[in-house]
Amino acid sequence: MKIGIPCPEEVEPLGSVPRSGQVEGKSSHEQILVEYKKSRSGKKTCGISRFPVSLRSSTFRKRFFSEATSAEWNHWRWQLANRIDNLTKLERIIRLSDDERDAIGRNGNSLPLAITPYYASLLDENNPMQPLRRTVVPVSGEHLHSLGEAKDPLEEDKDSPVPGIVHRYPDRVLFLVTDFCSSYCRYCTRSRMVGHNRSFKTEQWQQGIDYIKATPVVRDVLLSGGDPLTLPDEKLEYLLSRLRRIPHVELLRIGSKVPVVLPQRITPSLTRMLKRYHPLWMSIHCTHPDELTPESSLACERLADAGIPLGSQTVLLAGINDDVEIMKRLVHGLLKIRVKPYYLYQCDPIVGSAHFRTPVEKGLEIIQGLRGHTSGYAVPTYAIDAPGGGGKIPLLPDYLVGREGDHLVLKNYEDRIFRYPDPCLPPKHSAVTQEVGERRSC
Repeated sequence: MKIGIPCPEEVEPLGSVPRSGQVEGKSSHEQILVEYKKSRSGKKTCGISRFPVSLRSSTFRKRFFSEATSAEWNHWRWQLANRIDNLTKLERIIRLSDDERDAIGRNGNSLPLAITPYYASLLDENNPMQPLRRTVVPVSGEHLHSLGEAKDPLEEDKDSPVPGIVHRYPDRVLFLVTDFCSSYCRYCTRSRMVGHNRSFKTEQWQQGIDYIKATPVVRDVLLSGGDPLTLPDEKLEYLLSRLRRIPHVELLRIGSKVPVVLPQRITPSLTRMLKRYHPLWMSIHCTHPDELTPESSLACERLADAGIPLGSQTVLLAGINDDVEIMKRLVHGLLKIRVKPYYLYQCDPIVGSAHFRTPVEKGLEIIQGLRGHTSGYAVPTYAIDAPGGGGKIPLLPDYLVGREGDHLVLKNYEDRIFRYPDPCLPPKHSAVTQEVGERRSC
């Protein structure tokens, strides 16, 4: 037996995700470190960790975190305690361009820098244009304010009846339960509110639960933030258990990027707990096929094995995934790990996002390059979340060419034309009561 390596079943986290102010006199980073050490204390030891470590991750760990054991690397609280969150730590790992260095220096009160060591292992050391690197390392474009951009372009704050609740659609609500993410995506829709150590206390959660309880029309609750899976098991279970007690809440959902940027968080104890609150669905934020590693694949498979249907939500990003072949690799890879490509979103016009946004025609081109050319399960819905609070509006290539008398004229994925019989009916008549042979012009 190897001494000093915690069993994966025995390194489950204790306490809550550390937040600013919870440990008096300590910074957020110090708090995370304190909680990590606390979670290690008194643990038994055993042999080899069952969570896979890819060759790339292992090489990275030995190079940049040589003091960390494999078991520590696979502990999600160790990953949080050792996030790359400042210029000094980042330039030790990658060769920063002048633009990146300048952007980090100007960061101020904008979206903070934070990258888990695991996700940092996927970044190209030398290429600032590498897709994954561009999603998490700031550039000067973040500090440019372009026409049509806003801090809250979807006007979620206007649809918030109580703190933490966004009630835009009739039968469902968005429940923002934390402002903490393990890594911060530079194109984040909620960059105005995440990563700034706001307090999400139980009292605020209770306000949200009380609102849902008092609103019988709500049948579907989506937990988001921040990232709900950065909460420890007992805090997440607190929320799920109280929501599940509300009779009219039929469906619970969680939105998360944790399986991609912190796959070590998907522990056996977490999946055992989640199984108790079915029907429970999960939307996973996946951006590029290079994120589909052995680690993230196992995380998704553990969730799927727990009976949780998984869907991916991908943001279309210029120079990152705005290519049919890249998107095809992504959706095929997702299906192989039992994640259904769900939405492809046009990038929201948050302040400083112009360098990420593509023309809408590019999204339509990608859908046209998928539809008919691969499995239907692999084709997401392309949508714009309308600025001003209009909600998600799906967009499709123009497959309906028009009408010729009693036929619809359709175009297939090969641009071939077909006619489908669709006779127009007389006014105030249905197909059931219409006499055989009766027709009229449309």
